[in-house]
Amino acid sequence: MIVANAQAADPETIALGEYLAKVADCASCHTAGPHHPPFAGGLPINSPFGVIYSTNITPDPATGIGRYSYADFSRAVREGIARDGRRLYPAMPYASFAAATESDMQALYAYFMQGVKPVHHTPPQTRLVFPFSQRWGLMFWSAAFANQKTYQSRTDRDTQWNRGAYLVQTFGHCGACHTPRGLAFQEKGYSESSPDYLSGAEIDNWFAGNLTGTDSSGLGRWSEADISTFLETGHNRHSVAFGSMITVIENSTQHLHKADLNAIAHYLKSLPAKKGKTSYKPPAMQGQLVLTGAVSNQFERPGAGLYSGFCAKCHRDNGTGKSPQIPRLGGNAMVLSENASSLVRLVLEGGKAPLTKNGPKPKKMPAYEKKFSDREIADVLTFVRNSWGNAAPAVTTRDVSLLRKALREDRLPQSAP
Repeated sequence: MIVANAQAADPETIALGEYLAKVADCASCHTAGPHHPPFAGGLPINSPFGVIYSTNITPDPATGIGRYSYADFSRAVREGIARDGRRLYPAMPYASFAAATESDMQALYAYFMQGVKPVHHTPPQTRLVFPFSQRWGLMFWSAAFANQKTYQSRTDRDTQWNRGAYLVQTFGHCGACHTPRGLAFQEKGYSESSPDYLSGAEIDNWFAGNLTGTDSSGLGRWSEADISTFLETGHNRHSVAFGSMITVIENSTQHLHKADLNAIAHYLKSLPAKKGKTSYKPPAMQGQLVLTGAVSNQFERPGAGLYSGFCAKCHRDNGTGKSPQIPRLGGNAMVLSENASSLVRLVLEGGKAPLTKNGPKPKKMPAYEKKFSDREIADVLTFVRNSWGNAAPAVTTRDVSLLRKALREDRLPQSAP
């Protein structure tokens, strides 16, 4: 059912709206899983304040947004206010969407009203504990942090840069994961004007990497082609996507036009480097078995034996991996991140690379949660983070223990909402 004031849009506008929905990755959050109807909501989203369930954004008039006028839709997406006046939790990145242009927002509305199948489904209700259950308080949060204006092109930058900046800052909402949060859980910046923008952040027990020009832990050694290829396939000569980035690539970025991928890469490569506590110095001989550095003062370095027995088969003795399917570890930006949460989680849970139309067949990494102790995982990761030219802080037993406990708690059944 289409509401009366949702005037019939031309096919080009609906197609643009569908494309923008892919850029915004609406499906990943508003679809409960691969066997659930698209956009019908119900996905549990972990937050520091409790579980938030995504809403039904199909045009069903009873359980979805079928009765939303364009003004209602725009207000919800840009300001975080539902048709009934209820404030939306900022798990919905309306602070970023606020900068979208009017024409793009109209196209998105046309797609959801005329290009999406209505689904009659009521997702579980979000019930956070007091005081976070008091949604009216979000009025003050929004006034302080969600006040972005429509994106304005910078005259000192070229067209490609502005297109990339627009996509990253608005529908792409990359900062929602990659920008660190403040005390009020707000992003510490929504554009390159902030020194913290896209410098990396921990979210849902993953560390979303540094997207600035930092040479060791960022994109400093990636070319624009490397970034574009990674977003399209989930693989490149430097790394392989993992964690929540897998769904972003599978549901969103692999479907973007090549020109837009290149524009995003062009914009990201313009971001200045951030100072950090890690470094990378390429070995003089890339082919050398750098496990010779595993022996210091006639004693084997902690973690070296474990690496040789369980990791070297895929990632090789010299940490070069098998590009593009198995990532290199020497010089890998995520290996060199100051926050090692993602590395610890990958060793504990394992993982699988994204499946994309233009990428290689994804490989799996086994889980070692039941096989290795906290000390063994800390040792092998410290070894990896300080071999083959890598220099990064050690991973501690406490780091592994705390994350292991947090992941176990996340797996506990959710109480009925």
